[in-house]
Amino acid sequence: MKKQNRKRSSMSRRTLLARGLAASASLALPTLVSSRVVGTRGLPGANDRLRVAAVGMGRRGQNLIGNLPPEGRVVAICDCAQSRLAGTYRPKGKFVPILAPFLASADSKTCKRYQDARQLFDREKLDAVMISTPDHNHAFIAMLALQAGLDVYLEKPLTLTIAEGRALSDAVQRTGCVLQVGSQNRTMEMNRFACQFIRDGGIGKISHVDVPNYAGPLHPRSLEEEPIPDGLDWNLFCGPSPLRSYHRHRWVKDEYKVGDLRWRGWDLWRDYSGHLTTNWGAHSLDIVQHALGRDLSGPVEVILRPVDDVLPLAKTYAATTPMPRTFGSNADDDRRFWPVTLRYDDGIEIRFNPTVNDWQFHGKNGTLMMHRNRFRTDPPDLVKDGPDPQVAEKWKGFGHVCRPHVANWIDCIKTRATPNAPVEIGHRSNSVCLLANLARELGRSLRWNPETERFVDDQDADRRLDRPRRKGFELPVL
Repeated sequence: MKKQNRKRSSMSRRTLLARGLAASASLALPTLVSSRVVGTRGLPGANDRLRVAAVGMGRRGQNLIGNLPPEGRVVAICDCAQSRLAGTYRPKGKFVPILAPFLASADSKTCKRYQDARQLFDREKLDAVMISTPDHNHAFIAMLALQAGLDVYLEKPLTLTIAEGRALSDAVQRTGCVLQVGSQNRTMEMNRFACQFIRDGGIGKISHVDVPNYAGPLHPRSLEEEPIPDGLDWNLFCGPSPLRSYHRHRWVKDEYKVGDLRWRGWDLWRDYSGHLTTNWGAHSLDIVQHALGRDLSGPVEVILRPVDDVLPLAKTYAATTPMPRTFGSNADDDRRFWPVTLRYDDGIEIRFNPTVNDWQFHGKNGTLMMHRNRFRTDPPDLVKDGPDPQVAEKWKGFGHVCRPHVANWIDCIKTRATPNAPVEIGHRSNSVCLLANLARELGRSLRWNPETERFVDDQDADRRLDRPRRKGFELPVL
């Protein structure tokens, strides 16, 4: 790590932001230059509108369409549920103004609809795709897109497993495609400034970082089979994961309650997601790695801290619903709430802390508390010349949270520059989250080698870096 220097805490915001941009670019791995920047082989050049498809038409997919800059035009949408495809044309509530420009455009009249992404990529002439499916389908669809030579905006978390993330990152490097991970905190000026301030020694030598105690997923269990809704291709939804019987609690997200707590739907289950650890945790640990200057590395130890009574932990952070016994829970499920400490080779620790709700960096000179689009310090005057609060305004308002991040992706497609959240960095950040869940799953602490991306003398843990895939959903070899 850099030698800490207290004097840098008074550095101007312009200098810090400039250094932050340079640091992000230097940390990213190089990509090959695509011929599409000059418009050869029938592909659009820098001044042409890009033909974009959207795969996954839930709330996030609709947000992405509504925040696509005018340089891109949506020519096709895809979802395994016909109801989601139709719902894009009949938005409700807050999505009415978000989708209004698209629905008023000529593009919406000619936009094609697909249920299977494989057919979409086979039949449509595309330049790029935005993917916002459930986590377990991310790698498969993204690899198909790379195979088709498309640039990709892929929602976080990047992949369901560490092995998938490595395969996807390597494929991006081989193809030269632009892949932006949907970790929009990387583009938010407040976060960029705060991360650079920390890297430049603004809070002094760091001892540890506290983050919320995000819950892990539940393992599969028997749920009473229900009729598959009309127009839903359940086989496509399950994708590479096991084909289990349909139940609404395996599919619909954020729509149900169990008692007074929300039921999270598909992202509660290990088959499809890492739950909150890879949901909100993907944002948090991505920024922590960025602030620590560890974008292309990771911890060397994953320390599990057992807790006898997890119910208080479950209620300290939103939507970490304990599994009611009526749904077949068992004592092993309690481990998904156990706090985890991630230790780096220089001794700095990231601690899952049930008492915090933001990201707290503890240094010799003080503490910096950060969250999406904001930060503060203790003592308050630690930052002498912080960024103008007005730079945070463009991120406010429902649906705006990804707008500049999507714009950065479009700019990079045209210039072939490295995006703010490139795939290798997204893979490394997601790996930290997955390591925490693997320790909980195994019920013990682990040692990790971030260079080889293998556990130290632990074949049992290594076997869990990947999972079997169903026939027909194998990852393409690129």
